[in-house]
Parts: sequence; structure tokens; C-alpha cells
Amino acid sequence: MAHDEDRERTNEVERPLRVALPNKGRLSEDALELFEKAGLKAQFRAERALMASLGDRFQAIFVRAQDVPEIVADGAAELGITGNDLVAESGASVPELLDLGFGRCRLVVAVPDESPVTKPADLPSGTRVATSFPHLTSTHFRDLGIPIRIAPLTGAAEIAPHLGVADAIVDLVSTGSTLRVHRLREVGTILTSSARLVGNPQAYGAPALRPRMEGLVDALESVLRAERKRYLMANVPRDRLDEVREVLPGISGPTIVDVQDRGTWVAAHAVVDEERVYDTIQSLKALGAEGILVTRIERLMP
Repeated sequence: MAHDEDRERTNEVERPLRVALPNKGRLSEDALELFEKAGLKAQFRAERALMASLGDRFQAIFVRAQDVPEIVADGAAELGITGNDLVAESGASVPELLDLGFGRCRLVVAVPDESPVTKPADLPSGTRVATSFPHLTSTHFRDLGIPIRIAPLTGAAEIAPHLGVADAIVDLVSTGSTLRVHRLREVGTILTSSARLVGNPQAYGAPALRPRMEGLVDALESVLRAERKRYLMANVPRDRLDEVREVLPGISGPTIVDVQDRGTWVAAHAVVDEERVYDTIQSLKALGAEGILVTRIERLMP
């Protein structure tokens, strides 16, 4: 019996962890790109395969984005990537491990331009609301104390008011341009959303699996962290080092390296926020810096 338990634990440690990914759309493309940058490029056995290896330690399974929360909650996959709007709509109990930042959008309440409504609380009792998010919509208006009627739709909710199907809609927007095209305007936001890495709670609590799940979180987070940073190098006068340190704080101060000359110059290396690169270069030039080089960072671990 003990041998069987040991064998089961060994298999659990050695087998690839399954990651449920959206099977199409921008969310799928961005997720695969993120994994590739983390050194986990998807390897497909066939062009339309529903599974792919992500290195030796992980395996991708491709499903509808709205099915990811349930698949992870049920344990069919240990990890998954989908929008937190879909996680909230599903009601699945899956811990959020990382906000991936892409796929940003908002779930909003919108009404026709000619409507007198200026906020969700203005909608009268019995209003018909078209949406593909019936759970979140019902909860939102119940919290407002407004009984509404849900008109469930799987897509194209913005056309519903013009067809007489609904008086208002609840739908996802990013720029709001689609609403404007259909002569609709926002009157309130229910939630903001972005892609999240979620995990199965039982797997995350298992001593054999949690370190591997946390390792993936660290790898993906290192890519996201690097996207907002740049690595800057410059030769600076040694006698102005104190001022240079004020300009180049870095993560824990700039790295200073001696240059093979007469000792009047040193090389300063530091990680700089992307939005500060221009001002930093101008400040370094004012201090007499030369040979300034800025490059991207692939991954950045704290």
C-alpha cells in the first residue's frame, strides 16, 4: 500500500501540469506569446490540435474562454488563463494567481442615446436588459434594489435595443466605439477585467504541485515585469558618481564598474522604468555621461 502511495506521488510530481487556455481570439494569442517569452513555447503535434506541450513541465489544453473557470475548478486542469469577468460570471472558486495585464475591458451598462437614464439606478423596475452575463447583471441590479428582466444573448447585445428585444444592455467594452456606432452610451460600470492566471485550489494546496505552480507564476511575472523596464548603461565621470546615483536609482542602486582608462570614468548600469528613459538620458548627458546604451529586458526577477 505504501508503495502505491509513493508511486502516485511520484507520478503527480513528474507529469506535466495542465494549463487551460482560450482556443481562439486575442486572449489566446496574447497568452501563447507570454508563455513563449517565458521560455515555454507551445509545441503542437498537428495544426488544429486541442493540446500542446509547453516545455516538459506544462501542457496546454485549448477550450472556450468561458469554460476555463469550470475546467480549472473541476481539476481537469491545474491552471488556466481567462478574463476575470468570465471567472466572476461563472461563480467558480478558483484562486487568482496573477493579473496578466492584457485583455483589459469593462463590463458596462448601456442605454440608447435618446434614453433619459444617466446611471443604472435610474432604470425603472421591469426593465429588459440584454446580456451574455446574466449572473453578474442580476447581482448588480439586485444590489441596487431594481428588479429587472434578463434577455440572455450569446453575442451582439448592442443590437438588442434597436430590435425591441431589450431597453438596455450589459456588455464588455474596451474603447466604447462599438457602443457609439450603435447609438448607445454607457451609464455605469459593473466591473473592470483583464486576463488572469487562475489555479485549482486543491492542486495549489498540494505540497507536490504548489512549487511548480508558483514557479510558473514567477516565470510569467518576470516577463510582465521586464516589459515595463529598460536596461541602461553609460560611461560617467567618476567625480560625479553621487549625482549619477540620484539619476539612476535602479532596483537597489546602479551597478558601477571600473573602465580601463586612467580612472576618471566608470560604467554605470541600472534598470529604469520605461517612461523615465528619456528624462534619465537627458540628466545623464547633463552630467557628462557618454556611450549611453538602452536595451530591452526579456525577463526580470526581483
